[in-house]
Amino acid sequence: MDHSTEDSGEATRRERSDAHSSDEGLMGAFARGSTETFGELFARYKRPLFGFFCRRVADRAQAEELTQETFVAVISAAPRYEASAKFRTYIYAIALKLLRAHRRKAAFRATFLGVARENEEPVTDGALDEQLAMREAIRRLDGTDREILLLREFEQLSYGEIADLLDLPLNTVRSRLFRARMALRELLAAQAPATVAQLRTQEENL
Repeated sequence: MDHSTEDSGEATRRERSDAHSSDEGLMGAFARGSTETFGELFARYKRPLFGFFCRRVADRAQAEELTQETFVAVISAAPRYEASAKFRTYIYAIALKLLRAHRRKAAFRATFLGVARENEEPVTDGALDEQLAMREAIRRLDGTDREILLLREFEQLSYGEIADLLDLPLNTVRSRLFRARMALRELLAAQAPATVAQLRTQEENL
């Protein structure tokens, strides 16, 4: 028996299996009509996407709805899918687009219909002191700096993925992330004497 041929065949099968189990491989298979692969993608990204929206909208029910809308958009766009970038970048780009549309609608309702605008960061009654202080500090960051910080620290995206997602030069992402971290440190230091009650009052009034 030719063991080298057998080993080569096994290696090829493993490579094919690995390629198919990657996010890009699963999405490619789904785009070609393999419906069961979408279930795996859903399982991999449901919690991360829900967390993404929970950190950016006040209502958990709204976060769940936006998560579902993201997957619906992925399904709708599947026939046109091309693996030109990582799937993670692709799905977060869809999520960010839906989030921006949601914020535009919320701003419109607040301006023209008199409906109270949501806080961008959620408030949890039982949160620890540090969590309240962190939310307050993050809210005070520049909008782009805040988004870069959240994508890096919470969604764990690479610098390159963030650059692609926000259409920014890589060096700009690096410099603004550094600036955001420094600003966050200063804001947290300044808030140190504040009480939990003060922080909650500030959040309720925003």
